[in-house]
Amino acid sequence: MDFHTADLCDLYEDTVRAGQICVLEPRLKSYGGCSVFHGRITTLKLFEDNTLVRKALESPGDNRVLVIDGGGSLRCALVGDQLARLGMQNGWAGIVVYGCIRDSLAIGNMNIGVLALDTHPLKSIKKGAGDAGIVVTFCDSTFVPGHYLYADHDGALLSPDELRQ
Repeated sequence: MDFHTADLCDLYEDTVRAGQICVLEPRLKSYGGCSVFHGRITTLKLFEDNTLVRKALESPGDNRVLVIDGGGSLRCALVGDQLARLGMQNGWAGIVVYGCIRDSLAIGNMNIGVLALDTHPLKSIKKGAGDAGIVVTFCDSTFVPGHYLYADHDGALLSPDELRQ
């Protein structure tokens, strides 16, 4: 699907203004080689531990978007080039990280969308703590598993339904 988030906001303006389609706060930066992406979301909630991220990205992505609520931590990275490559190879459309990534130069050359707060060179711990498939909230937005995320150069939208342009 070819889309522009600005056009989607115009087309669905009443739904956006009613809060049924959510526009994310502009806090996340684009790092992936694919800056325009969309898909049904799958969620993780964790803190400074990316074990569940690897597990998710090892599974078939089916053009979904992995949304990671990392608590906004800026103390380590939750996704690096190896995990981004794994996601790309397994058919994930994108990864959204409420936290940091690393290996940003390599990720910028990969055909996968990646949004994150910032970069950090330190890798995360590996204890396996966290939750999968739950509702998470960050950037003034609520991410519900199964809803849709649309991202491009202008920002990102969340919708309970697939949007048509």
